[in-house]
Amino acid sequence: MTTEPVRPLPNRAPMGSGLQQTRIAAVLAVSSAAEQHLPCIPAVAAAADTLVENGVRCLALAPAGNTLRILEHLAGRLPDGVDLGLASLPAPEDVVRAANAGARFVMSPHVAPDVVHAARGCGLASYPGAMTPGEVHLGWRTGATAVQLFPAGTLGPSYLATLRQALPDIPLIPGGGISVDNVAGWLAAGAAAVVVGRSLLGDALLPGGDLQSLGLRARLACDAAGNAPC
Repeated sequence: MTTEPVRPLPNRAPMGSGLQQTRIAAVLAVSSAAEQHLPCIPAVAAAADTLVENGVRCLALAPAGNTLRILEHLAGRLPDGVDLGLASLPAPEDVVRAANAGARFVMSPHVAPDVVHAARGCGLASYPGAMTPGEVHLGWRTGATAVQLFPAGTLGPSYLATLRQALPDIPLIPGGGISVDNVAGWLAAGAAAVVVGRSLLGDALLPGGDLQSLGLRARLACDAAGNAPC
């Protein structure tokens, strides 16, 4: 009886320095209450500048009709050390477009091996979404940089802590329903980093959005992450 040889783990792109440094990833997306509003480049650029000035070093753009143009614009103006990527990529061809536009990482709401493989082929970090232990393990074996626990807000930090006990070698990044107020709690439960969206962004991408409040929330999130155990 012969057995199939064990295949080595795939090479995986490292986590970006910006995310490693601050352990906060900010998703820039228009709220569902204003889905008819397409974010304009100046508004996104102003929000991105505010986040970076207040300590956030990892920015993910949510899909919109002009996302790639915004990505190209930000990639040409953000300082070195800021990780810029796209969230919720559904297909491998989207990864190639994102890489050509200047992305350094991609996120997806589920484990899609072809998306992870495309990211590896482009040299991008990848963070596929997963909920169950089996999905988390699949994402890691496929070659993800880290696995995004998604939607984490409905599960809670205790669920992540349990997953970490069962799968201690897999870095987990909770996203979906994470608030600025519980960043420290997620990191204390063993998260490698956290993905924060609407709770952080607020109305910053809408006409007349409050950038001052955005800066305050960004500082609070980064302070919480900086004081959390590594």
